[in-house]
Amino acid sequence: MSNKFDYKDTLNLPQTDFPMKANLPQKEPQILEFWEKNEIYKKIREMRKGCPKYILHDGPPYANGDIHLGHALNKTLKDIVVRFYTMKGYDVPFIPGWDCHGLPVEHQLFKELGITKHEISQIEFRKKAYDYAMKYVNIQREEFKRLGILADFSHPYLTLQPSYEAEIIRSFATLVEKGFIYKGVKPVNWCINCETALAEAEVEYEDRVSPSIYVKFEVVDKGKIRLNHTVEDISFLVWTTTPWTLVSNVAVALHPDLYYCWVETEKGVFLIVEERISLLKEKIGFKDWKILMKVKGASFEGIYLRHPFLERNSLVVLADFVSKEEGTGCVHIAPGHGEEDYQVAKQYNLPIIMPLDEKGIFNKEAGRFSGLDVSTANNKIIKELKESKKLLWEESIVHSYPHCWRCKKPIIFRATSQWFMDVDHLSLRRKSMEKVKEVRWIPSVGENRIVGMLETRPDWCLSRQRYWGVPIPVFYCEQCGEPLLDYKIIMGIAELFEKEGADLWFKKDTFELLPPEINCPKCKGKEFRKETDILDVWFESGVSHQAVLKKEKELAFPADLYLEGSDQHRGWFQTSLLTSMGIDEIFPFKGVLTHGFVVDGEGRKMSKSLGNVISPEEIIDKFGADVLRLWAISSDFTEDIRISEEIIERVSGVYRKWRNTAKFILGNLYDFDPNRDKVDYNLLLPIDKWALARTEELLKEVLFSYKEFDFHRVYRLIYQFCVIDMSAIYLDILKDRLYTYYKNSLERRSAQTALFEILNILLRILAPLIPFTAEEIWKHFPREDRFKEIISVHMLDMPEPNPLWLDEELLKKWELIWKVRDIVMGAIEKLRMEKIIGDSLEAGLIFYISEEKLYRHLKDKDFSDLSSIFLVSELRIERVEKIPLDVFRDEEKLPHFGVKVIKASGNKCARCWNYSLSVGNNPNYLDICDRCVKVMEMIEKEDNS
Repeated sequence: MSNKFDYKDTLNLPQTDFPMKANLPQKEPQILEFWEKNEIYKKIREMRKGCPKYILHDGPPYANGDIHLGHALNKTLKDIVVRFYTMKGYDVPFIPGWDCHGLPVEHQLFKELGITKHEISQIEFRKKAYDYAMKYVNIQREEFKRLGILADFSHPYLTLQPSYEAEIIRSFATLVEKGFIYKGVKPVNWCINCETALAEAEVEYEDRVSPSIYVKFEVVDKGKIRLNHTVEDISFLVWTTTPWTLVSNVAVALHPDLYYCWVETEKGVFLIVEERISLLKEKIGFKDWKILMKVKGASFEGIYLRHPFLERNSLVVLADFVSKEEGTGCVHIAPGHGEEDYQVAKQYNLPIIMPLDEKGIFNKEAGRFSGLDVSTANNKIIKELKESKKLLWEESIVHSYPHCWRCKKPIIFRATSQWFMDVDHLSLRRKSMEKVKEVRWIPSVGENRIVGMLETRPDWCLSRQRYWGVPIPVFYCEQCGEPLLDYKIIMGIAELFEKEGADLWFKKDTFELLPPEINCPKCKGKEFRKETDILDVWFESGVSHQAVLKKEKELAFPADLYLEGSDQHRGWFQTSLLTSMGIDEIFPFKGVLTHGFVVDGEGRKMSKSLGNVISPEEIIDKFGADVLRLWAISSDFTEDIRISEEIIERVSGVYRKWRNTAKFILGNLYDFDPNRDKVDYNLLLPIDKWALARTEELLKEVLFSYKEFDFHRVYRLIYQFCVIDMSAIYLDILKDRLYTYYKNSLERRSAQTALFEILNILLRILAPLIPFTAEEIWKHFPREDRFKEIISVHMLDMPEPNPLWLDEELLKKWELIWKVRDIVMGAIEKLRMEKIIGDSLEAGLIFYISEEKLYRHLKDKDFSDLSSIFLVSELRIERVEKIPLDVFRDEEKLPHFGVKVIKASGNKCARCWNYSLSVGNNPNYLDICDRCVKVMEMIEKEDNS
């Protein structure tokens, strides 16, 4: 035989069809097709039949456009939960939903049509709105599928389905029967652009520039003011940022327990709360001033002041909400324009003046301001106050101001006749606040947040003056105007809606909807008209616990989890719990998980005006859905989540590292049959046992983090495992054994067994995060016989930690070796930088140990092959009393250890590239070492047999 040989074909080099280049944008649609063709969702559900249920109830997005990154984040997090609990052995039916009614759809459609609600009939508009909503239900359904969401997309719940609309009405009927529903005139959030009332959840706060004015309200009852000397010009100084509301002013409120001072200035004598005097004298510019008297606010109750520009008086009242932190401590009260003002008016029996129409235009009641909008009225009022010398100070301030959630325009408070849900009836508010603590809130701050909102929220305004929604099923007596609010009649309407849908209300006459024998309970009249208002869209989604959780036989009530953005504390979470408590006296959820908002790379809100909007489609088309899903958990999603091209590139780099780990393992399992080649745990090499122990440690921590919904930690744990434990350490160490040892040797099969078990665990814990890639790995993964029929990775169980493999003592034992390895790698790198050596196999090591315990540890039989662990060709350990001065050390890490790097003895083996004195010993193979000679002889023997 020749002394020269081409050894490449004798090596066990990796072989796999699993590509390093993922091509996710092209490959993922093929995997989606595979899932749909093989009905994977259905198969999983059949497989889990009879298992304990885990119910994640999907909060419905609006069907009014393509999905945005907020949707992608939300559905990805839900999908991770669904997939994890499914693999944990639960039956996890996930029914997606869509919110199809309300302003979100209506506003967008009117925008596209280029008309207002006054230019189209309600019936005609409702037909267009239905088609519009269904169009986007279908578009979003496909977009969510493309994200890899595991759901029953064939049977979603839609709030426009007749069955759902009927449940909305039944829920309303139950609340009517229990006494929660009433009609009243109260100030409500009102959008003058959309011409409708808004609930608290429909109000967003944005910074806005407003006028800030300080106005004199002169004292009428001067005789009741006991000052030390006579002063003619006595006024209360009042501050407001909405001058137009002064038209509706009926009172000025003081805090009963705060101290107020009469301050004499060159501009008159003013009553100001004590704490604001020094600031206001600077702001207004009083040159000469002195405090004449200090009195508690309570002493002024019942005094009359002169309205600054109208021919009427304003009453001084007391209110606890008056603050000493802003303004003057004298608060202008306009009951038609604020909830607190309204409550004060009720207490003092004051009139509620509302001179504004639905478009925000002053009516005849406003006198000379009639026909003006609020902005124009502001300017006119300020001008009049200046001319009459009632204006002490004017400036512009930037402050947080309520805006409409849909049209983004500023809103006003406007007293109108509306339908409300009484949140204090039957102690609903108190009971709800008490029950909050029974729910698991993630993050925990959600508990205080929801309690705070429940504590201060007003009664829920349920009525909307819009076209597209479910009508309020109430009739009015034509004779006396009394509303007919009857449980049985409303339930009858629900039955009609079940059959024909809510459009019936707008198509049929009143007599076709009401039983013929019905009379007005007040005047016995027989003629009725229908309510024209529709229900708040938040009421529709808020009763999904009745329409979905209770109705769908595969679901359960209450749900285990609601998972939405943190804004839903004042939205869906609150509307759901209030209706559920009102109807069933229990919360509809056992747990609530919230996530933050998506912002750009600089932390700014995404908006078209800033040009920083990125669509999910853009990312998926370039990087793939799995990378987008990884982005969703790459940071703490309970806070706001940043996104930019740079951030996605970074996440894509992490994905490549994970994929590279899988590719390396698959490539080295090409000839491994787990049914035949698996090595018993007791026979595994020590380092392979360490690798399994480390994998089990990872599994234990990952399972815990999944259960805690700490997906960001799952991401970090897997990243550290793949990059540090695997790529940087274990896989590098294995290469020599995998490539150069005889293919069936115990050493190689031990390594392959460990790799098989590692990837078997890794692909399962990856499956909820990157379902497309996990499926691809599974297709290339060698199967044990018991898994031959499992066509999808998502039909597998999540592994449970194996106590035999999770050897804590073993992990501790190896910790010291990795400390030594860090120091050794530093020493080798130093010589490499000095160009003394190139590859680490050119090096030999001498360890100097000055401590017996460390010496014995390194001489342990488990570490008999330390040279392979440190990737060098030879290693010698010397026990010394004192570490020599000319060696490499890291005394902080290991004070009793030093290492000298030397050139390895012998020649380089042409096959394994290790340096060895045995190279050339065998006349048949003069260029390889003894170990490789043995392998060649075994290959030769195999070839000859």
